[in-house]
Amino acid sequence: MPNTFRLTDSFIDGYRNKQPSWGFGVVGWITYKRTYARPKPEGGIEDWYETVRRVVEGCYRAQQRHCQLYNMPWNGQKAQFSAQKMYALIFEMKFLPPGRGLWAMGTDYVEERGSAALNNCGFISTADISTDFSYPFTFLMDMSMLGVGVGGDTTGAGKFTPKKPATTEEPFIIPDSREGWVKSVRILLDAFAGKGALPPFDYSQIRPAGSLLRGFGGYASGPEPLQHLHEQLITMLTAGIGEPITSTLIVDIFNLIGQCVVAGGIRRSAEIMLGEPSDSDFRRLKDPELWPEQVNSHRWASNNSIIADLGMDYDDYLDQIANHGEPGFFWLQNARSYGRMGDPAGEHDPFVAGCNPCGEQSLESGELCNLVEVFPAKHTSVDDFINTLKYAYLYAKTVTLIPTHNAKVNAIVGRNRRIGTSVSGITQAIMKFGYHNFLSMLDKGYNYLRELDKMYSRWLCVPNSIKLTSVKPSGTISLLAGSTPGIHFPESRYYIRNIRFDKWTPLLDLLKDAGYTLEKSSNGDHTTIASFPVRQEMFNKAKPDVSVWEQFGLAAALQRVWSDNQVSVTITFQEHEVKDVARCLTMFEGQLKSVALLPLNSHGYKQAPYIPIEKEKYDTMMMDLKPIDFSEGQVEMHDTEDKFSEADGPCAV
Repeated sequence: MPNTFRLTDSFIDGYRNKQPSWGFGVVGWITYKRTYARPKPEGGIEDWYETVRRVVEGCYRAQQRHCQLYNMPWNGQKAQFSAQKMYALIFEMKFLPPGRGLWAMGTDYVEERGSAALNNCGFISTADISTDFSYPFTFLMDMSMLGVGVGGDTTGAGKFTPKKPATTEEPFIIPDSREGWVKSVRILLDAFAGKGALPPFDYSQIRPAGSLLRGFGGYASGPEPLQHLHEQLITMLTAGIGEPITSTLIVDIFNLIGQCVVAGGIRRSAEIMLGEPSDSDFRRLKDPELWPEQVNSHRWASNNSIIADLGMDYDDYLDQIANHGEPGFFWLQNARSYGRMGDPAGEHDPFVAGCNPCGEQSLESGELCNLVEVFPAKHTSVDDFINTLKYAYLYAKTVTLIPTHNAKVNAIVGRNRRIGTSVSGITQAIMKFGYHNFLSMLDKGYNYLRELDKMYSRWLCVPNSIKLTSVKPSGTISLLAGSTPGIHFPESRYYIRNIRFDKWTPLLDLLKDAGYTLEKSSNGDHTTIASFPVRQEMFNKAKPDVSVWEQFGLAAALQRVWSDNQVSVTITFQEHEVKDVARCLTMFEGQLKSVALLPLNSHGYKQAPYIPIEKEKYDTMMMDLKPIDFSEGQVEMHDTEDKFSEADGPCAV
């Protein structure tokens, strides 16, 4: 049985000249072109109908390959019918694969290198660094360079003591690949563990900054970020020789790697670090008054949360939360004992060790997970919503059939089959269906997914998924669909949406000609910020109008009726509500698995993603802009010589 599934050309012809209803007008379209449309061999980049075709065909080819590998039945006619249904739902944006799915599914990269690049989430514990010091850190770097958001912890503190490394004069010539960069860090870290020798690093093979990366995509940053990482790691580890490793050093190593990954301009990755409640040093790591140089240098690279105990005193954390918006809280006991919090407790997920950076997925150490996003407000009824859930689930379950390049990861993913079928635009759906009707719709949808998973798992001969649902923060995917992100309320009726672009992309010329404001990133990286005026449709109230109690209550409701993984929520609060935060944490700790908090209007971020504005400013900004014709706005992507060998990868993400 050849692995050649394709949608029929006659079916695709019906979509060839169509444009979807792009979210927020040019914002949705430009986000798609920037982030998810791949270069085509004949020149230019994909149109939406072509991206959807690549994604859907890649999904069904993975099913076909799985059936072929295990000599199981495959019905091509039935698959064609099913794939056309999935295509229509994605094209209309009733559901969307995650961003890395839109970018990588159906590509040669995934065919040849495995599914890691299709996964949103990962977690790695440092609990075993006494036996393999380098693995947690190289896992982070490897997966982050593929766009996976990775969480880590400090449980390895005190379990490893850096040694003075042996040295060699024979240089290590770093290959121009993801694998080459990761190997160089593994060699360095292993040397401080007494495994091998520390060589001089030769960066001559690494392509110059601005070169297009054709395998995974993006632009190379040149060797400077990796060279800086090596220098910083050697300095910090040398200072720690002979002393048990601290939580501070663990976090700094994670953050330095994260800084290196982000330096190349890829923003499809993130970090979270989990520490112990009693670790006062961990809690103060991002205090700019104590550590101004470190916070600005690299400690911004992770969100920091504590592994919270049920019944603990939250008052001790109020000053930090009020001033800096950290730490967040992750209730490990709840993550292990519950699926949905409205269902009975038990050993639902006993090996959970942490969560992903945005807090929507409970994960074992070394586990990856993929998510998919459904937009309930784009549906007309419960039946319409449930029909979409089937195909969203099928996409996510299929990703678990594609092995990654890491055997340890494959073992965990293979037995858990964890996925995250997420809902987004929640405040819009509540406006459309009503609060109680919407929750009832989610409850029916969850029970349907459980039965569906039993049926499809039997057909595919794989275990039922340990968990199925989540609420992710959405990020740029919600922009394509015109949705509010995840569970969150909009910033304002009118606001400026700032979006980062690689400074080399030709899309910036298109935006400049149309009159959009462009400015250099304040982070000092290879990015430019473009500002877009936005009018929020289906608007009821903005973040300043929503109390901290309402936000906690809504998150708890979604954790009760929908998410058997977690609900990603960043609860914003105003100055007069600080006194309520500890009480909210006490009252809702038994109803949530994780939460982050942020003072409203005090984020302190330069070039923040969202900046509220008045209607008058919105109207003025819109008057100065020229329209962009989506059907004619094709952009040429200037290719460079492909210098990657067998280990093609995003050298600097």
